[in-house]
Amino acid sequence: MNAPVTHGSPEASGGIAPRTGGQLIVDALVANGVKRLSCVPGESFLAVLDALHDTDIDVVVCRQEGGAAMMADCWGRLTGEPGICMVTRGPGATNASAGLHIARQDSVPMILFIGQVQREAREREAFQEIEYRRAFTEVAKWVAEIDDARRIPEFVTRAFAVATSGRPGPVVVVLPEDMLTDTVEAVAARPYVPVEAHPGPAQLETFRDLLGKAERPIAILGGTRWTEESVAAFTAFAERFALPVACSFRRQMLFDHLHPNYAGDSGVAINPALADEIREADFVLLLGDRYSEMPSSRYTLLSVPYPQQTLVHVHPDPSELGRVYRPELAICASPADFVAALAGLSPAAPPRWTERTKAMHATYRTWSTPPVTGPGDVHMGPIMAWLEENVPDDAIFTNGAGNYAVWVHRFHRYRRFGTEAAPTSGSMGYGLPAAVAAKTLHPQREVVCFAGDGCFLMHGQEFATAVRYNLPIIAIVINNGMYGTIRMHQEREYPGRVSATGLTNPDFAALAVSYGGHGEVVAKTEEFAPAFLRARESGKPAIIEVKLDPEAITPARTLSQIRDGR
Repeated sequence: MNAPVTHGSPEASGGIAPRTGGQLIVDALVANGVKRLSCVPGESFLAVLDALHDTDIDVVVCRQEGGAAMMADCWGRLTGEPGICMVTRGPGATNASAGLHIARQDSVPMILFIGQVQREAREREAFQEIEYRRAFTEVAKWVAEIDDARRIPEFVTRAFAVATSGRPGPVVVVLPEDMLTDTVEAVAARPYVPVEAHPGPAQLETFRDLLGKAERPIAILGGTRWTEESVAAFTAFAERFALPVACSFRRQMLFDHLHPNYAGDSGVAINPALADEIREADFVLLLGDRYSEMPSSRYTLLSVPYPQQTLVHVHPDPSELGRVYRPELAICASPADFVAALAGLSPAAPPRWTERTKAMHATYRTWSTPPVTGPGDVHMGPIMAWLEENVPDDAIFTNGAGNYAVWVHRFHRYRRFGTEAAPTSGSMGYGLPAAVAAKTLHPQREVVCFAGDGCFLMHGQEFATAVRYNLPIIAIVINNGMYGTIRMHQEREYPGRVSATGLTNPDFAALAVSYGGHGEVVAKTEEFAPAFLRARESGKPAIIEVKLDPEAITPARTLSQIRDGR
């Protein structure tokens, strides 16, 4: 390794004492309010790890970089501030790329710091070398490499600004190993300044006129840059205008599901009645969301590029306005800023659609009532009903991807903001690391992770992280012995020709115990409630393995019915 070198002059730095590059990275994190970060340690950023030793930043040490990046995503998702993750070069970085992709598609602020080979070895394909600008541009808003330690405050502060501005997303900052040991004089980092965008008076007047002319309006909420206050303020607006409100795919925490204005979620396996209401609406307020393939039922609920409905699209990034749908009115603003401007709007006359809004909510209540039976000895309907009665309203639910998630999205009635962490990108393995992150962030709240057997083992090793930090999450592992979503599609498209979808699983309850946690097995419906209560009372991270019949592939149809085309 090269000997440390000193650059700069006291005049240029205002007389600031020399700092290593590693210290400057940590100084910039502290200046920008970072309280925690996730990492898998690596020799390429030892200087940063050493500098972290002298701060109050909580370092969560993970077992795989993908899990570490997903934890950072979850922190960004639940707080609105960039989640911070640090990984080493090459394999560490490529492992973390799964979390980058989630944060990009889900519009979540995150900063991934990656160690890099020493500068003198660049472009030689040195040990674990990757050119990150070429590798990660597709899944990051900005990829930067810092060659001069004096510029660390500039780059890091910019990373925070880019990650949070417009459509939020992940930023990658690459740190050559020898740059981190340079001793330089540099200006002190300052906090980033959030970029705000407010709707103009003329836009608000047009919005009120368009809504006033409607007969069948609906609002669809999604995206990020919401706050608890803005959710409450939009609820008040919806009440004044008797507006029916739907939430986009895996953004269900944006509206109280038991509020009389709630119409349901526009996601995978959407209520057909809600899909019809969206298609037949004459006014759609799309607030904060891109309304991409999954929430739009493969772009069928709104026509591309010209929706039949009068579309008002509000989004914080101008590049998203008109990108897919051409709106009647485009407003570049974050959800929080737009909702704040709605405070002065009231209907000129009593809304004409009040009864329709009530009917839509009644339809949702019926749709979200779980079935009481099903194939096999374990029935998910009664389990979901029990959870609704016995889990607090502020509990945080996390999940990854798979058919098991339909039970959560359809039958769990979200009541409060900040209670959902699930990837709109459909990434498997997200639920467990997200649960660890959520419990780290909110130790006094109950955190429930739903995972399939395939999904859990994508990042199930982070259960060890939960044990290490004494985070009593409860993971409900739905075990049907297969990659269920793929099997469902397989049986529909190629009936009876099963290929590559069967799984051999461990004893998940025993696995939990081997890690130092609590384990339970549920083989009959009536076993679930006492198993959950024992898991809660254990005070340990827990896994509840639910042995679900493979036939119970969806709430509405069995696997055999799908295979037979019924």
